[in-house]
Amino acid sequence: MNMRICKTIILLFISGNIFAQSFITSQKDYADSLFFSENYFDAITEYKRLLFFDKSNFYNYDAYIKIAESYKRGGFFDEAIKYFGIAKINPINDSLKCYSSLQIVRCNLLRGTINNAFNLLDEAESKECRTCVNDINYWRLWANILNDDWENALVILETSYKNNELKNLAKNVINEKYSVTFAKVISYILPGAGQIYTSNYLSGALSFGWNLLWAYLTVNALTADRIFDGLAVGSLLWLRFYKGNVENAEKFAVEKNYEVHRNALIYLQNKFEGQKP
Repeated sequence: MNMRICKTIILLFISGNIFAQSFITSQKDYADSLFFSENYFDAITEYKRLLFFDKSNFYNYDAYIKIAESYKRGGFFDEAIKYFGIAKINPINDSLKCYSSLQIVRCNLLRGTINNAFNLLDEAESKECRTCVNDINYWRLWANILNDDWENALVILETSYKNNELKNLAKNVINEKYSVTFAKVISYILPGAGQIYTSNYLSGALSFGWNLLWAYLTVNALTADRIFDGLAVGSLLWLRFYKGNVENAEKFAVEKNYEVHRNALIYLQNKFEGQKP
């Protein structure tokens, strides 16, 4: 009798384990089906349910990664970073730990925290991603691009990561950009020249004209011994237009450079077929 009871208990225990494992596997398959059909928010719920029932923690890494990727594809980058971070401490191997780290970098690129991305890349390069130099360089390249640092991006393209499409794009952006310093310097020398340099011809002509007018009025007042009028016109009006001319030249150069950078990002978003953040 005791033997029968023992056998029954063992049988029930084994059956329970088989049923539990079957349920967990089915739960995993259901969550995966939601994820791959792009029902990301439902998938998050089901992966969290999987984590609750999977007492063996067998599916921990995969579930956390899929939760993180679901949040990322939904644009919730802070939550994505949180779950990629949890996955990072539950890796199956070093390669997957590196994958989690680089996914965190990509989320930082997408949410615009570029300095964080640079710091994380340096940390990953010295720790978990020491064997993934190409991947590190690739995302460092993207960090420089998104940071509008095309010169350093070109250095990476010419030394570490060779891609002719991106290299040509970087060279074009650098060539199309205006020198903010040069625009200001030539505006100090000849009012309106900075605006003309940045292709704002009407603004340049008006700036030159106004400065010429007030310079003439100032000099005319001083030569006619109208010292007070000369100083008033010179300090209050001519200097105002002269300073405004330099500020406008700087502003136009910055705006033009931003437009060049923005057009390059639009190209990358719509036409570049390589891997993106």
